[in-house]
Amino acid sequence: MKKRRKTDNMNIDEKLIITALKTAFLAGKAIMEVYSEPFDFELKADKSPLTIADKKAHKIIAEGLSETGIPLLSEEGEQAGYEIRKHWNQFWLVDPLDGTKEFIKKNGDFTVNIALISGKQPVFGVVYAPVQELIYWGSESGSFRLNTELSDNLEFENYQMIINLSEKLPCIPENDGFRVLGSRSHMNVETESFIDNLKNTHPDLSFISRGSSLKFCTLAEGGADIYPRYSPTMEWDTAAGHAVALFAGCSVDQIESGLSVEYNKPSLLNPFFIARRKKK
Repeated sequence: MKKRRKTDNMNIDEKLIITALKTAFLAGKAIMEVYSEPFDFELKADKSPLTIADKKAHKIIAEGLSETGIPLLSEEGEQAGYEIRKHWNQFWLVDPLDGTKEFIKKNGDFTVNIALISGKQPVFGVVYAPVQELIYWGSESGSFRLNTELSDNLEFENYQMIINLSEKLPCIPENDGFRVLGSRSHMNVETESFIDNLKNTHPDLSFISRGSSLKFCTLAEGGADIYPRYSPTMEWDTAAGHAVALFAGCSVDQIESGLSVEYNKPSLLNPFFIARRKKK
């Protein structure tokens, strides 16, 4: 039996990566079928919106990842308590439709997020932006961007073929200006104050507004320098984007401690954080 080639030293083999990429792609296709037609939404207990697209994407992801035998924690699924989760060495951390508000507004800035957590850190993540037809993913082998529009009849079977069709991140040339990322839906006083302070040292500062985990992807591409987050996020909101940014040479650190954002905590609420490109 042929031994599968490992892509990094965290036991993330090519089959896991291909499974996650294919699953994210299929979930994104299902989301776009809903996006192209009129749809309704409901409000969950936390007042966040939920659409049929969230539910369909969750079902596809849960089924697609089940073959890996790795536990799943999804925003839209039954969520295991910490007494169970604390015994997980690895698990999939998923947001089937990140940026549901952007989805409802039909501005295109929403994604499918799938991350693999080992210990307390993401060791692999895939973010699929179906409107942009871009798949981002990262592991210790690096981060990549695949334009699915340029890949007719894309089949997620051959890992090396996928690599050959992809760009390694970062892929955007360095910019003389200083670019700050912010949320389309979650700007607040703390973020505005942080940006105002940056203007003292970066008078050439410009602001880029993106929704969902596309902020992490923009950072990973080299299209921005820093992303401050002073509003609440959950672990499934950030894990996949964290991986893409991390393995493209960025850091995602807690504001209070300066340590890397961690996952599989008793509370799934993230601390405030700052993601940034590391200085060369």
